[in-house]
Amino acid sequence: MDSFDSDLYSVDKFEGYSRSIAVNEGGDNLGSSAENEIAGRMASFTAPREFFEEPGGEDDEDMPAGLCNRKIIDDDYRMRKFNRFISPERNDPFLDTTPGPDVRGYGDVMKEEVLKRALATKEEDKDTEPKKRNRCGMSEDENLGATPKLGGLALKKQRSRWDETPATMGCATPFGAAHMATPTPKAIMQSAMTPDHYNLFRWEKDIEERNRPLADEDLDSMFPEQGYKVLDPPSLYVPVRTPARKLLATPTPMGTPLYNIPEDRGQQFDVPKELPGGLPFLKPEDYQYFGSLLQEEDNEEELLSHEDQIERKIMKLLLKVKNGTPPQRKTALRQLTDKAREFGAGPLFNRILPLLMQPTLEDQERHLLVKVIDRVLYKLDDLVRPYVHKILVVIEPLLIDEDYYARVEGREIISNLTKAAGLATMIAAMRPDIDNMDEYVRNTTARAFSVVASALGIPALLPFLKAVCQSKKSWQARHTGIKIVQQIAILIGCAVLPHLRSLVEIIEHGLNDENQKVRTIAALSLAALAEAAAPYGIESFDSVLKPLWKGIRSHRGKVLAAFLKAIGFIIPLMDATYASYYTKEVMVILIREFQSPDEEMKKIVLKVVKQCVSTEGVEPDYIRNYILPDFFRNFWVRRMALDRRNYKQLVETTVEIANKVGVPDILGRIVEDLSDESEPYRRMVMETIEKVVADLGSSDIDARLEELLIDGILYALQEQTSDDANVMLNGFGAVVNSLGQRVKPYLPQICGTIKWRLNNKSAKVRQQAADLISRIAVVMKQCGEEQLMGHLGVLLYEYLGEEYPEVLGSILGALKSIVNVIGMTKMTPPIKDLLPRLTPILKNRHEKVQENCIDLVGRIADRGPEFVPAREWMRICFELLEMLKAHKKGIRRATVNTFGYIAKAIGPQDVLATLLNNLKVQERQNRVCTTVAIAIVAETCSPFTVLPALMNEYRVPELNVQNGVLKSLSFLFEYVGEMGKDYIYAVTPLLEDALMDRDLVHRQTAASAVKHMALGVASLGCEDALVHLMNFIWPNIFETSPHVINAVTEAIEGMRVALGAAVVLNYCLQGLFHPARKVRQVYWKIYNSVYIGAQDALVAAYPVLEDGESNVFCRPELQHMFV
Repeated sequence: MDSFDSDLYSVDKFEGYSRSIAVNEGGDNLGSSAENEIAGRMASFTAPREFFEEPGGEDDEDMPAGLCNRKIIDDDYRMRKFNRFISPERNDPFLDTTPGPDVRGYGDVMKEEVLKRALATKEEDKDTEPKKRNRCGMSEDENLGATPKLGGLALKKQRSRWDETPATMGCATPFGAAHMATPTPKAIMQSAMTPDHYNLFRWEKDIEERNRPLADEDLDSMFPEQGYKVLDPPSLYVPVRTPARKLLATPTPMGTPLYNIPEDRGQQFDVPKELPGGLPFLKPEDYQYFGSLLQEEDNEEELLSHEDQIERKIMKLLLKVKNGTPPQRKTALRQLTDKAREFGAGPLFNRILPLLMQPTLEDQERHLLVKVIDRVLYKLDDLVRPYVHKILVVIEPLLIDEDYYARVEGREIISNLTKAAGLATMIAAMRPDIDNMDEYVRNTTARAFSVVASALGIPALLPFLKAVCQSKKSWQARHTGIKIVQQIAILIGCAVLPHLRSLVEIIEHGLNDENQKVRTIAALSLAALAEAAAPYGIESFDSVLKPLWKGIRSHRGKVLAAFLKAIGFIIPLMDATYASYYTKEVMVILIREFQSPDEEMKKIVLKVVKQCVSTEGVEPDYIRNYILPDFFRNFWVRRMALDRRNYKQLVETTVEIANKVGVPDILGRIVEDLSDESEPYRRMVMETIEKVVADLGSSDIDARLEELLIDGILYALQEQTSDDANVMLNGFGAVVNSLGQRVKPYLPQICGTIKWRLNNKSAKVRQQAADLISRIAVVMKQCGEEQLMGHLGVLLYEYLGEEYPEVLGSILGALKSIVNVIGMTKMTPPIKDLLPRLTPILKNRHEKVQENCIDLVGRIADRGPEFVPAREWMRICFELLEMLKAHKKGIRRATVNTFGYIAKAIGPQDVLATLLNNLKVQERQNRVCTTVAIAIVAETCSPFTVLPALMNEYRVPELNVQNGVLKSLSFLFEYVGEMGKDYIYAVTPLLEDALMDRDLVHRQTAASAVKHMALGVASLGCEDALVHLMNFIWPNIFETSPHVINAVTEAIEGMRVALGAAVVLNYCLQGLFHPARKVRQVYWKIYNSVYIGAQDALVAAYPVLEDGESNVFCRPELQHMFV
């Protein structure tokens, strides 16, 4: 069986599988504190922004993929995945047995697809055939109802005996909730609901049930039988009755539902039945999949057949994975993975795949079930072949999901599925979908094929692609084949270069295809290939240049846009001479299309202009004389600023033109638009000016343009009304910083505007003014306006009572920028007055306020501690402890650095006492930050001022304190480096005790401290202490906790650096050939890491072998020189 695919795969059939997914979400953690650390660390990991903006797919058949390059597909399009059904399993052609008549093979599937296509074609023909006309030349539909009724009597329509359906079956007026323009509540409830809607409805129902009026029976059940008396209501009491006419005031078309008294008035509160066997909570939408688990009786499983027992086990494990706690999920995942072959592919996929097609599935649940499929695939290997299409139906929609990580998961699953099933099985499974009538199926199939090509290599798929792209039967197959090439280029990027000529030859005939959509996708595929191959590969596109050139002269609309896009990506690959010639030729078409009203065409044209202009060989004079006039006349209009995609593309193209023709030609044409009355247009102008000035500087700007520029940015800043003020601020800052000292004459006007806006009643205006000060403070210093800056400092000091935290954060940022520039001695107000005003602001819990305030306090502690009394610094120390609880890492980092500055200013004793006392708190993040602060204090004030108190604190018999001390030592030796040689003998007894402690975390942290200590004192004569500590490290190599074994391995690596590889090798030799496999594994792992890290150093430690009769092992140095 393995011989069939030996030409495609290596000897290891599991090669290329993803093996790095953890068994649980965060690894085997040591406890709740370690779990929090891992979760917090993982929350900060993310992908680059450009990957999140990857285009998802295409709209519909009228708008081919890639032309609009839209970022997120419409939800309606994505919901079409629920229109597909999970097909039955298919025959595995690689099995030795002959399939039975009930097993579907490739031929059966293709016959079904041909039948579906024939039926669809027949329906289309029936819809498009002309309707029967009467003698008056009108169709029956048009004639119906055209003659006015007489006396209220409707004319009876005569039935034709040839009617297929009796005319009385239908009715002109729609009836029923499904046909109403305004759906009734009942119809809304019957429609498909999202998980959020369902939970909201369930909560409302629960609250309504809880708040219902209590009946006498309910009160009797709640109160005791004796001890109270039931009072009769007063004789004059009349209850409020709602008249029936109010209930029927606004009847709905389906009738107004009145209140029905429920038969069962018991309080059930939507609590589901308790599941047996400790299974997790069952959601209402899960009943159809796991409902049979509720009917489990004692000893019932023994009566079930073997197949039913397996199915029941799978359901329990899947329920734990989907709804269980992390420990339950971890155990269930492991059992599903280990017993995958025992359960069998059929029962597993028949239970997992319908769950993934559930409309109310949440993202986290989908992620967990996809992880199950990934693990199971790895175990089942070639047993998945009959279920390939079923899996693809479920996984392919992930390839066009808006979530980046879902797309990555989808690619990983299909890649692993391809390696398990083989190329032949994948082609057989997806071939019927290539010419499917549904565009959604073709789109997802093309993306799946691109993943197959990336997994097995493009050469393996080339013969199939060539056959598909030359299909004579249907244009859909040709369209999908060419789209596969496009998706391959997008997915694997520059890796298409070795196969570029073959791929271009496969799709080049599509440029002359009879179908417009095929011509469009062919041009878009060429554009993707050229973009992926840039800046190489122009020789591969020689054969398509002529068809493309003929196409841009003969086509219009969307096809022309696609052809232009292809040329726009091919021209940058050319030599300078050819690029100049072809740019001038295509520019005629582009300038004509400048006037196109189509938004998508404008976007393509702008992209092509940018590509052509940036190409070497296009002269600035040509751009200045032939492109700029029409470009600015047609594109720099207000309407372009309203569409975000065109707005972005226009700015990028204009910046690229400015790089060629210079700043004055561009700024001179748009600077007056800064005073335009349209705010979106002003924002677009400001963003362009910012990027042009930031890239090219302002040395070419003359005095007149400078005046217009300053006047324009001031006007645009003052007229800003929208919430997005960053564009204006960035533009203002870029212009002022670029002009430098040339802006000095305008500074009084700018500062006057700032002072006036700082007093504005709008919080947004005040915040913008404060942010502007921080942008221009450096330039004010360059211009010598220190008096003006001092005045602004006093003004900002007066506004420190600001009530809005966003504005207060900006004011603190402005003060920080002024303090940085003007210095501590010249600062007004004086530092001794400013710092006490900042101390209460440290209690503010807003992140922006915290960050700017701690930065300002830290700067004062670093540069001017002598201006503030020691008591005030101690007061700040107590406030800083609360800052260690901040969620933002930057705030915590600034806080621990500030501790170091304060300790340097007032001495480490008081600060250290405060920090050591903080080690007793329960919150782990607080303790870890405290240990970092202690290490920074030790680095700042020398370790001898800290170590005695720190080692004395280790005597406290409290786990958190001792762990904190060990972690402090770890950070301390990491920071002090070579200075550690003076303190290694002092801390060795403490580390001995920690490495012998029963607590895992003690040994883990102590091993980490030993690692940093060893790396710091390497080659400094402390080998005796390190060998002593090595004897305490080595017994921990058999630990099973991943965190402990990781710390121990790193400590041994540190010892290898400090003691030499030969010493570690002596420790290794005793266990390399141990009779127990688990012992050998650990020792060989350590030996391999030593070998990788110090291969040459081990030569001296290898044993001396005596020469034998036939072998000579002696190699003198002289022989090494000549041999």
